[in-house]
Amino acid sequence: MKLAYWMYAGPAHIGTLRVATSFKNVHAIMHAPLGDDYFNVMRSMLERERDFTAATASIVDRHVLARGSQERVVDNILRKDKEEHPDLIILTPTCTSSILQEDLQNFVNRASRISDSDVIFADVDHYQVNEIQAADRTLKQVVQYYLDRCHRQEKWDQFLTDAPSVNIIGIFTLGFHNQHDCRELRRLLRDLDIEINQIIPEGGSVEDLQNLPKAWFNLIPYREVGLMTAVYLNKEYGMPYISIAPMGAVDMAEWIRQIQKNVNTLTLSSSNKRVDYEPYIDGQTRFVSQAAWFSRSIDCQNLTGKETVVFGDTTHAASITKILVREMGIRVSCAGTYCKHDAEWFKEQIQDFCDEILITDDHAEVGDMIAHIEPSAIFGTQMERHIGKRLDIPCGVISAPVHIQNFPLGYRPFLGYEGTNQIADLIYNSFALGMEDHLLDIFGGHDTKEIISKSLSTDIGLIWNPESRLELNKIPRFAREKVERNTEKFARQKGIET
Repeated sequence: MKLAYWMYAGPAHIGTLRVATSFKNVHAIMHAPLGDDYFNVMRSMLERERDFTAATASIVDRHVLARGSQERVVDNILRKDKEEHPDLIILTPTCTSSILQEDLQNFVNRASRISDSDVIFADVDHYQVNEIQAADRTLKQVVQYYLDRCHRQEKWDQFLTDAPSVNIIGIFTLGFHNQHDCRELRRLLRDLDIEINQIIPEGGSVEDLQNLPKAWFNLIPYREVGLMTAVYLNKEYGMPYISIAPMGAVDMAEWIRQIQKNVNTLTLSSSNKRVDYEPYIDGQTRFVSQAAWFSRSIDCQNLTGKETVVFGDTTHAASITKILVREMGIRVSCAGTYCKHDAEWFKEQIQDFCDEILITDDHAEVGDMIAHIEPSAIFGTQMERHIGKRLDIPCGVISAPVHIQNFPLGYRPFLGYEGTNQIADLIYNSFALGMEDHLLDIFGGHDTKEIISKSLSTDIGLIWNPESRLELNKIPRFAREKVERNTEKFARQKGIET
């Protein structure tokens, strides 16, 4: 267990809680000491939703340590069963409470015999996996629980829907622009005459999970959550899945072609006609996505060759890297991810698109890399935005973890053809544009928070002798201006003119 004041991916129980609270009428109970129950506050602050977070803490205190947890845990499960009447209650420990090595599965078995709700124990190793991995495993566990029960009760309807249909797997609470992406995917699929069978876990009902195999195939927009479920459904029910992230014009076209391939393959055994989505791809790329022509405009050409650094989760970091290089002609000096468990896939995707690859979950290592490269812009998480502020380098946020400003009320998808416009805007606006640097220098420099004289006028300059100027030039560029300003401020205070 690693203790840190900044984590790219939180502890495992956060992932389990994110999945549980995304479903409708599912309640999560965490077996945790005070302090580990910050998920409720975090979700209430970040997700701009009207409902209360369906998560409760079964507190581990001195009484529990003296007498054991079984009575309290079972009582809390039964109390929530009577108060909320959920379809499912998920019990999860935290890293801290796992130290007690209690048999929580036994507590769940006991409670499930009395409770009207289904009760399951989140089967996650809290010492081995992080938030992202736990979310992926919990979603698969819930899906498998209900499909296995459906088989045991012989209620499974094995027939596919008449019209082409899909499941969208992996849209859930606290996801980066997930709600906007989901809305854009709905629009795209409607244009392609493809029905949506289910969207899970966000807004899905566990009682409807038995209908998942009715869809023709599954869509996995983000590799982080949903891939384990898709692999399970493919293995057990033969359901194909598409795990390409439909982000950027090139991958969007490939994503739609994969859908076309799956629809036409399954159409052979039905009465449906074969489909051709090439005209749709052409029309959307040329007329709906403004990014295609914008990347060839004089404005975007001014960014050609500028150095950037990309860092985030695997899906967004890989997609943004490819968009920067092959769609906008911008150089990526280093691309990296904190998802170390998916490092091989990430390296395979971007090895031809960047000079260097960084796989780490240590923000200090990322900061050192950025300071060394001194890029023109950064595209990363909220942490890279903080690093960029310290180094005076602009940063566009492209991945979780994020702050409240990255949960916009307006419509800002990253997926789909509208997503290409949003990403192009974010990339272009993240750079210092055109004459901006020169104008800032003319009118007093980049930093006017500390007034170095009684006037912002720059015509009363100090004289630097050649030796001092030579010494100043030895300082790295990203810190040189600040050192120069502080030195001149000190000189003015002491009445030194040279």
